[in-house]
Amino acid sequence: MNVGDFVRGVYKTGVYAGELMQVEQEKGRALVKVLAVLKHPMQGDLHNPKEANVPFFHERKALACYEKAWMPLSQLKPFEGEPPAYEASLEKALEEMKESLASDTSEWAKRSIEVLAQVEKEYGR
Repeated sequence: MNVGDFVRGVYKTGVYAGELMQVEQEKGRALVKVLAVLKHPMQGDLHNPKEANVPFFHERKALACYEKAWMPLSQLKPFEGEPPAYEASLEKALEEMKESLASDTSEWAKRSIEVLAQVEKEYGR
């Protein structure tokens, strides 16, 4: 992968398509400019995934359009074709997350749905 290539990368629990801006081989990371959301980040505590009874249940928004994030090189793959439009990709990722949570009866899923409703308001939906 070279600077300027489109990549698929994982940042925390979200998956994004973006443009490779810079590579730091010695640190094992790359700077990626976000162009699309492929999977919305999970809600809750990263250290206790899918647990509802945690001291702080985190509200996680997706990275913004054109936001730059350092991602581990091990979590990057080439992205085939052009990334989808950011707004449409965010909407699709949100809907997919809500659909998967709707079929889950756990307390974590219920809290995640509540938190996602707030996240959607912050997105202006």
